[in-house]
Amino acid sequence: MMIAFLFLYGFIIGQRGLELALAERNRRYMMENGGVEFGRSHYKWFIMTHVAFFISLGIEAFVINEPVSFSIILFSLFIVLQAARIWCIASLGKYWNTRVIVLPTASLVNRGPYHYFKHPNYIIVGLELLIIPLLFEAWVTAIIFPIVHILLLTVRLPIENKALGRP
Repeated sequence: MMIAFLFLYGFIIGQRGLELALAERNRRYMMENGGVEFGRSHYKWFIMTHVAFFISLGIEAFVINEPVSFSIILFSLFIVLQAARIWCIASLGKYWNTRVIVLPTASLVNRGPYHYFKHPNYIIVGLELLIIPLLFEAWVTAIIFPIVHILLLTVRLPIENKALGRP
């Protein structure tokens, strides 16, 4: 069972690494084409939170209490969330980023999940911060990090909405 959990843990970390590389490529594109970054000072808190999440998850799941079961329901939810994450990234294309960068000449994206929700990616991330630890039976991590995510969004969403010209 531990091998499966380690594989999934490594997969998720690898996926996040690839997403950061994509975000950096998109950041360079945006900045080279007149993009403006907003809320730069709070970005470090998102990075620290996500690094702390994986450290907490690793310690709780693999050091303190080794996972003993596997929930097909939670894993199915995880897969659905990954598909939704990819849908968000694909819908924003070269505008997707982990930072708040606006290209003044670009129109607001209104396709994919952005047609239905203002900030679908934040919903997905919040759910992942709950579901992933539950997959690993890391109960403390599952409680703490969704709350921290919500607190960070109380800073980020007003900045992002203002940058995008939304009320």
